[in-house]
Amino acid sequence: MNATWVQLGRMKYDQALNIQEAQRDRLLQGETDEQVVFSVEHPPTITIGRSGTRQHIVAPRAYLESIGMEVYDVDRGGDVTYHGPGQLVLYPVFHLAPWQNDVGGFVWKLEETVIRALAEVGISAQRVEGLPGVWVGDSKICAIGMRMRRRESGELVTSHGIALNVNTDLSHFQTIIPCGISDKGVTSIEQQLGTQASVVEWEQRLRTAFAEVFDISFNVSSLDSTRA
Repeated sequence: MNATWVQLGRMKYDQALNIQEAQRDRLLQGETDEQVVFSVEHPPTITIGRSGTRQHIVAPRAYLESIGMEVYDVDRGGDVTYHGPGQLVLYPVFHLAPWQNDVGGFVWKLEETVIRALAEVGISAQRVEGLPGVWVGDSKICAIGMRMRRRESGELVTSHGIALNVNTDLSHFQTIIPCGISDKGVTSIEQQLGTQASVVEWEQRLRTAFAEVFDISFNVSSLDSTRA
């Protein structure tokens, strides 16, 4: 099966959200069956999912404004999440007919994509029961938050996705209680390897692992965008 991988570069959260929602709506309305993954980096951003609360933002508003941190309420599952430079975000906007409409299996494949890519450089990552995402020990290296909507035909359509910390400024996570979990940490590829890590390189690694796990081939394209 063929799919499209669209590189958005660095883009404000709301701009990228509009792009993925437009593609999602085309799928929902039956205007296309194209499976698309959008890759993007965001400027400093906090998003609050449907089960989240602003009480999990622990930094004062004045501080958030001083570092240019924007805050959005979003319709994905999950709680509070941070996005920022050095974090690779993937938004797969898929219809799940090829995967038997299996939401749990789809999320498992997203986690497996990250786990396999990390294993290639010797980072041993795993799932933690009851806590979506990918973990290295007690520290989350990749967050996952999805939204599913249903076509009239009954097929599910995905939006939102995964956020992998490559060379992220981990101090920015101190502005929130990540995913509402106060007794776990966060980490990055750069921290785990003890050496510089490139978002460009890791996009390639994730694309290769994604194609393998989902048994698809990607056509890669870039979208002209206003850089944040």
